[in-house]
Order: sequence, then C-alpha cells, then structure tokens
Amino acid sequence: MKHILITGSTDGIGKLAAIELAKKGHTLYLHGRNKEKLQQVIEEIKDATSNDNIDGFVADFSNLDKVKAMAQEVNEKASTLDVLINNAGVFNANQAITESGHDIRFVVNYFAPYMLTNSLIPLLKKSSEPRIINLSSAAQAPVVLEALKGEMKLSAQSAYAQSKLALTMWSVDLAKREQDMIVIPVNPGSLLNTKMVQEAYGQFWSSVDKGANILMELTENENLVAQSGVYFDNDQGRFAKAHEDAYDSNKTKTLIETTEDIING
Repeated sequence: MKHILITGSTDGIGKLAAIELAKKGHTLYLHGRNKEKLQQVIEEIKDATSNDNIDGFVADFSNLDKVKAMAQEVNEKASTLDVLINNAGVFNANQAITESGHDIRFVVNYFAPYMLTNSLIPLLKKSSEPRIINLSSAAQAPVVLEALKGEMKLSAQSAYAQSKLALTMWSVDLAKREQDMIVIPVNPGSLLNTKMVQEAYGQFWSSVDKGANILMELTENENLVAQSGVYFDNDQGRFAKAHEDAYDSNKTKTLIETTEDIING
C-alpha cells in the first residue's frame, strides 16, 4: 500500500480519486484551503471507505508562505511519501492578483506545486518507488516571463494556459534531474464536470470520473519507469507530445531560473 498526498482534494477529481484510492487501502493525505471543509471531507471518506488512514493539511496555495509551512508540516508528520499528486488548481478568481503581485493562476497552478514538490523530494526519496503526478491541461501557451514576474496582466484563459505549460516544462526537466523518481505531467481531460470548469465555461464534455480514473491509473501502474517525463493526454487516452516549449531546454532553463528568483526574492 502507498502513502499518497493529493493537493486540492476537497472536491472535483482530487476528491473522487482520494475516495477510490482509499477504498483500495492506501494511506492518504488530503489538502484543502478551508480547515472545516477539509475535516468534513476526511470524515466523509473514512465513513465511505472504512479506511481510517486518512489525514490532511490546510494551506491557501495563493500564498507561498502557507505552502512553505505546509511542506514543513508534511515533512514532520509523514514518515514516508510514495506519491505526490499536484492537483490543486485555479482558473477564475475574485482577486486575480495575489498579495505578492503575481497572477493567481501562476501562483496556485505552478509556483505552489513547484515549491511543495522541491520541499518534499527528500521525503519522497525514502520511498522505494517515488512518483510525482502533475496536473497539466490541454490548454498550454508559451510562458511570457514578464507575466510570470507579475509585470504584465493577462486574461484568465491566457494566464491559466501559461501556468499549465510552465508546470509541464518543469515536470519534463524534473524527470531528467531526478532519474530515480517517476514524474508524469497529465492532462486529466478537457472540460471535465468540475466546479472549476463550470465556473469558467458553464459547460462540460466529460464526467469527473474520467480525470479521477487516470489519476488512479498513474498512481498504481507499476510499469511507468520508461514514461517518466512523458506527457499523458487523457483526451487521447495515451502518452503524447505536449507543447513544443516543454522540450526546449533553453526556455526551460530560463523559466526555472526566473521561478527561483521569484520564489526566493
């Protein structure tokens, strides 16, 4: 049985994947922004699955200080971690610019998982077969560094697509750097019936199950070593090519250097 941390797991595909993985007996760590809602979901899943090995962490991913504090808490609380699923994401927001002056899509969808993952790599390496699953999207657009740095405003769609390509570029690079880990960037499916999609588009193409099922498959499949760093497109149901920038080492190097400057600035 695996120890699995799923961010953004109080609703949508994160919650559904948590339920199904709990049914199989895995130890789960959930994450949410709201303490009461998180506790409610933990109890709900325990009752539904008869699995008591479920705990949780609270953090608002639009605030990187909170992400840093959560990473420290996970490192203190968890003795091992086999799988990290970076599922938390945002499209629409009442306040598009965070207190740090950055677009919330970049912060929640890219900076937060980047920071959390790098903080948890030593813990993940205690596992015999560590893996990281990063929730990308079919929406991927070239990253404008001025926008990443908060020096240029973008539409919600553009910021979202750029944040998802940034996450994918970093995932491909991370797989090269950490060859004893499996890193999979995945588009769980376009316009799934989630709260985020309904708020953004008011319509959906597929059920939440489609996204949850691929997260379960990528979590439990033992034959993914050769696929580390390869993008999985669940619209096609197979490993495929991401945006061409994901394979541009110079652009990725600049992205990561800029990211480090922003996070540590």
